[in-house]
Amino acid sequence: MSTGDSRSIRPKTPAPAPLEAIAERFGLSGDPAGLAATGVTLDSRDVRPGDLYIGMPGAKRHGAEFAAQAAGLGAAAMLTDAEGARLAAEAGADLPVLVTEQHPRAIMGEVAAAVYGTADFGAKLFGITGTNGKTSVVYMLAELIRAAGMVPGLSSTAERRIGEEVIQSNLTSPEASELHGLLARMVERGVEAVAVEVSAQAVVRHRLDGVHFDVVAFNNFSQDHLDEFGDLESYFAAKLALFTPEHAERGVVVVDGPWGQRIARESQIPVTRLATEYGQDADWHLAITHQSLDGVSFVLQGPEGASFRGSVPVFGRFMAENAALALIMLHEAGIPISQVEAGLERGRIPVYIPGRLEEISDPASGGPRFFADYGHTPGAFEAMLDALREVAPGRVIFMFGADGDRDTTKREEMGRIAAAGSDITIICDYHPRSEPPEAIRAQLLEGARSAQHAEVIEEGDPRQAVRLAISLAQPGDVILYAGPGHEDHQEVAGRMIPYSARDEVRGALREAGLLK
Repeated sequence: MSTGDSRSIRPKTPAPAPLEAIAERFGLSGDPAGLAATGVTLDSRDVRPGDLYIGMPGAKRHGAEFAAQAAGLGAAAMLTDAEGARLAAEAGADLPVLVTEQHPRAIMGEVAAAVYGTADFGAKLFGITGTNGKTSVVYMLAELIRAAGMVPGLSSTAERRIGEEVIQSNLTSPEASELHGLLARMVERGVEAVAVEVSAQAVVRHRLDGVHFDVVAFNNFSQDHLDEFGDLESYFAAKLALFTPEHAERGVVVVDGPWGQRIARESQIPVTRLATEYGQDADWHLAITHQSLDGVSFVLQGPEGASFRGSVPVFGRFMAENAALALIMLHEAGIPISQVEAGLERGRIPVYIPGRLEEISDPASGGPRFFADYGHTPGAFEAMLDALREVAPGRVIFMFGADGDRDTTKREEMGRIAAAGSDITIICDYHPRSEPPEAIRAQLLEGARSAQHAEVIEEGDPRQAVRLAISLAQPGDVILYAGPGHEDHQEVAGRMIPYSARDEVRGALREAGLLK
């Protein structure tokens, strides 16, 4: 069973898919004669009448152990492996069983596409991968799709959107069964173009199977998820695997660094290259024309006279890059930039990205500016602090923590980058999970002190750390709280403790008389 939301997003009026044809196509044994499915799920709690339940082996238990629960909720049949069929028979589950010789996950995506009818997806489909900035690109795409006069849909770490409908997310990339249900719902609701955030885990865990993107993009790459992938090369290979005919028609790649240049060279699909650095060989070039804490203006120039002059109401060169990448992706999918421009006011892209460089303070208060961001990698820290250095009128106060039970090798580097790029660094707790919080902070502190630059302060309680940052700040200073972003909890010793960085900052600013 999955541990996320037990109610996945489905079409309201699904068409029954005959299981006999699906069994024949995927070589399934069993007797599916006369059976049809209207949905697919691997979570027994999420089963709805007519579903094909996927009984899949897990880390602790086999999904087929929950076959009776799935049957009780109205499942039409269960798809599982030989072990799952044995478990279901022993339990006496009253449920037709289809058996695959492969791991069920290996075919789940294509089976879900067959059930939901998403194999021939009617809308434009865009996917973005990279270490940092995926969510921002997805929201840029959605806003530009809307400007082009089309109905957008999106799937991000923060949420899923179907037109104007918003649903909270649990995973960066949903399971394949959930993704196809979501896409079917989008088509049903008249969505014409969809932007999907693609994690490395989604590629290697078959969450994208049965999905074919019109355009995929890669923006940047830095250390993350080494607890799962072991080394940078394996992590990179998962990103590169998106650039294959199995997954996409075309690609767009930022080639400022060696990893992007490798994607461009090794991609198995045609790619268009974007450069944001002067002198870099590329098809498209981005130039920054103005920056402030209130946003960034830029010019984008491409082949055959294609160009765009515009702005984004979020600071940072990388935000201009995210916007440029989104524009090029639309262009590559046959949506002209001129069509997008027609729906914008003087090129301004009115994007709001939940928890990404989100300002909590009131610029008119005369006090410090306070931003919250979801970034929690060395690359994200470096990009944000470099951007702040270019636009902050006063000092930079940077507060952050680190994930427990995750990649420990990046902690000291996070601390070093944080202190090297700020004037005051405040280290607090993020999600300690099962680790002692003080041990996590010790690694961050060691890295921060090695920079020999910022004043380094330890304050474990993030609530007190927020108030400390505000008390130290002066007019013109900028406070950046990295890590929690849009999240609404802290995970401590197996407990989910309600905590919203945005709400906490608002409350502390009001206490200080800096926010109404």
